[in-house]
Amino acid sequence: MSEQARRRPHKPYRRPQKDPVRMLAFEALRAVDERDAYANLVLPPLLRKAREAGNFDGRDAALATELVYGTLRRQGTYDAIISACIDRPLREVDPPVLDVLALGAHQLLGTRIPTHAAVSASVELARVVLGDGRAKFVNAVLRKISQQDLDAWVAQVAPPYDKDPEDHLAVVHSHPRWVVSALWDSLGGGRAGIEDLLDADNERPEVTLVARPGRSTTEELAGATETLPGRWSPFAVRMAEGGEPGAIEAVKDGRAGVQDEGSQLVAIALANAPVEGSDTRWLDGCAGPGGKAALLAALAAERGAFLLASEKQPHRARLVERALAGNPGPYQVIAADGTRPPWRPGSFDRVLMDVPCSGLGALRRRPEARWRRRPEDLDGFAPLQRALLTEALSAVRIGGVVGYATCSPHLAETRVVVDDVLKKVGGAELIDARPLLPGVPAIGDGPDIQLWPHLHGTDAMYLALLRRTA
Repeated sequence: MSEQARRRPHKPYRRPQKDPVRMLAFEALRAVDERDAYANLVLPPLLRKAREAGNFDGRDAALATELVYGTLRRQGTYDAIISACIDRPLREVDPPVLDVLALGAHQLLGTRIPTHAAVSASVELARVVLGDGRAKFVNAVLRKISQQDLDAWVAQVAPPYDKDPEDHLAVVHSHPRWVVSALWDSLGGGRAGIEDLLDADNERPEVTLVARPGRSTTEELAGATETLPGRWSPFAVRMAEGGEPGAIEAVKDGRAGVQDEGSQLVAIALANAPVEGSDTRWLDGCAGPGGKAALLAALAAERGAFLLASEKQPHRARLVERALAGNPGPYQVIAADGTRPPWRPGSFDRVLMDVPCSGLGALRRRPEARWRRRPEDLDGFAPLQRALLTEALSAVRIGGVVGYATCSPHLAETRVVVDDVLKKVGGAELIDARPLLPGVPAIGDGPDIQLWPHLHGTDAMYLALLRRTA
């Protein structure tokens, strides 16, 4: 042993320090990856538990939320950057290591956290959850990433637009290529429209409240917290950033709720559609978890109409019951399969079928859905969507109205379904839904309606209204 080595003091082992914010963010990402959980369902109980433990304040919660959602939204871009910094295929890197790297990449490229703090905090997290050996790998990769900002990295890893527009947009805006292609087809426009939409998908959505008519008012909600008026719905208010909906009395009591304006507009348009003859029996045939049903029930109550809210899954039917509890008008909640319904044909004056779908219209709220869905998933939804719309047309009487809604703008889930069912079933016609939403611009050429995040600040809700004629 050399004299220099003998003189070098032994460096004692330092135990890694747990950072509660980054530990919580890592735990949430692992739940999303391992259990196919949704961040908006996983994160609130984790945050509540951390607050109850006494080592979490409001700023900690805000940072943890940003780390989770920011990492999920930009996952595709960060994966491309990480891939450029390692010497093996990304699929050969263990998923927990990738989660730590992606969290670190987001701190370096997507937040204002100083570079040294982002690297050191990520390496410390790696020591805690991965061990010292793999922490060295994390350290080396993040130091490479820290050498450039996001724009420089994107310019390096994204294919040129003129060579492959869809692949370029997929990397730049962090969407799977097939989703970029599908959204572009649905828009039917040029490059500006698709880039605006993809950008909007990566923005944090506002929290919008609904004042259920006859039970609450927008004035009451505005007086309870800091808000802005809704853009389109007469029952909507938008909460200021950082507001807590659960602290508002009207929300606690179920007289108001959290509901995207796009969902409110779907219920409003169906309720305002002209029907011939009686208007006393309404049906929500896919009612879970209950947001649209609660608004429809309140609107029905103002007219003395009865609402039947049907939901196939019993646990979701219980959520509908909770959402409708206290409604002043007559209603009933049942657990039933809308494709094999217990009601008699021609029983209802108005029917809403908000069908299960890919959810591509709500990627702002559920960013992980873009990585979870596959093109073949649409083939799985297609028979169900057609069956539900067919049964809805059977459930409504002649002269009554059916609303077919999806939280997806994908043409295979919207117009294609409606056109196919109209051809097959007959005895129904499309109603121009656009006049039912006065003042809402750019909702399409009709007779159906398509809302967009980048144009309306809503989820990309689709609605077609059909009148039964025979």
